[in-house]
Amino acid sequence: MIVTPRRRLLLGSLAAPFLAAPAHAQAWRPGRPVRIMVPITPGGATDMIARMIGERLSPILGQAVVIENRPGAGGNIGAQAVLQSEKDGLTWLFTAANVLTANPYLYGARMPFDPVRDFVPVSRVCLGTLLWVVNSQRPWRTFQEQIDFAKANPGRITMGSSGTGTSAHLFFEKVKRETGADMTHVPYRGGGPAIQDLVAGNIDMMFDVIPALLPHVREGRFRALAAGSAKRIDYVPELAHVPGMDEVLPGKGIDALNWWGFVAARGTPAPAIAAMHAALRDVIAQEDLKRRLLELTVFPMADETPEAFGAFWQAQIPVWRQLVEGSGATAG
Repeated sequence: MIVTPRRRLLLGSLAAPFLAAPAHAQAWRPGRPVRIMVPITPGGATDMIARMIGERLSPILGQAVVIENRPGAGGNIGAQAVLQSEKDGLTWLFTAANVLTANPYLYGARMPFDPVRDFVPVSRVCLGTLLWVVNSQRPWRTFQEQIDFAKANPGRITMGSSGTGTSAHLFFEKVKRETGADMTHVPYRGGGPAIQDLVAGNIDMMFDVIPALLPHVREGRFRALAAGSAKRIDYVPELAHVPGMDEVLPGKGIDALNWWGFVAARGTPAPAIAAMHAALRDVIAQEDLKRRLLELTVFPMADETPEAFGAFWQAQIPVWRQLVEGSGATAG
């Protein structure tokens, strides 16, 4: 999804109600180092973005900011670790959309927590889309060539993802349904290991968030065949020639949106949430971070209030439920 300023405003101002902790203006500063829990392995897009933000949060909060990777169960293990921590404003969850929206439908009765009941929103920090890439040693030069091969060779093409139920997996399944192509999904415990296997040629392709894929596209190891957004990603020179979903699958309405944000365990003091929200807005306003995020093809943004993020989050739940149910995927 290409996010214009107008669309950004719409995304940030959905009016659905959400039970968020009230944001008070009281001063709050952490008395000890702050942990940001990242529920995937190092090396993927979520981890990269968390580290960029963490290093800029430290001087604002006046404490060291530690990134802790706790992968497993589609992000649920890292999320549970936050819920089991003291509710003192020192531990935060940074996650992509799937943990907060898709996992309840993937895990069903095995879901160990309720994201809406157990977490409160702080702010989103960026939006992005997906990129369909293949190992550059594979023969396919276009998206259609690969789809034709997949139809003629059912199950032969392997697609690695950062995990079951991630945006990568769910939108991949949607493309499969719309094309009738039979390709095999190979879930990993994060984007980093999947990328390593794609570089090595152990899998054929990925359809995943862009930040960790783009360096390999730039260096010729991966070939980009399609953007997950409806339109081309024309603000990134290396991807300007890559067709969007409206071109490769016209009329199918595929426009893959992923987003990343901070949440806190319910019970975290409201002044801490207000202070973290303000700190994140300060970080996202920094021009060097905006430039670095845009270079990675993610669009920097921060919600006006935690409640605004909560409204957006609630509106996204039925969207991701439909993706999960359409895919037939389950986990746990």
